[in-house]
Amino acid sequence: MSTTTKNRTTTDNHALAQAVHDLGSALWFGGAVMGMAGVNKAGRDLPQGIDRIRVANSAWSRFSPVEWAGVASTLLAGSRLTQVGGRRLALQQGFARTATAYATYSGSRIGKLAEEAEARGEKIDVKDATTPSELTPPQIANWQRRQRIAQVAVPVLAGANIVLGSYLVQSYRTVATVKGIKNRLLPGR
Repeated sequence: MSTTTKNRTTTDNHALAQAVHDLGSALWFGGAVMGMAGVNKAGRDLPQGIDRIRVANSAWSRFSPVEWAGVASTLLAGSRLTQVGGRRLALQQGFARTATAYATYSGSRIGKLAEEAEARGEKIDVKDATTPSELTPPQIANWQRRQRIAQVAVPVLAGANIVLGSYLVQSYRTVATVKGIKNRLLPGR
């Protein structure tokens, strides 16, 4: 459906907003999985525990602005899609942003605690950035456990955003719309 108003055309096709939303969500999801599966585990190749934390902390601090760009793209494009399809509001109100912020905070907290412990002369021994060893100081091990939970929650919630977005896009197809209207007007048929 398209209408023209004073040399301006409006349409119900919001492909650009949908593309930006989906690409932002993909970046958010993919980056979170890459970090969990790659960045945090990469430190296992290093000989010292403090370096295992430093390398992950360094990589996350470099990637964090890119991941937040994905989050922002998802939210901004999602707000446009919400304007044209009120049911999309459920997608934009969620825990995924909070989980991403918490994962970022937890990672930086682990790095800060590790640096403080090393400055006090404590030996920092970890298996990788989010996996403590038997010798990991308890405060750092506690934050590592929190980080693992947050880093699983982020891709799960970002993935749910993608799945729900796909469902809603399909619900806008003509056949689905006609079927929905028919079922509403003629229930039980």
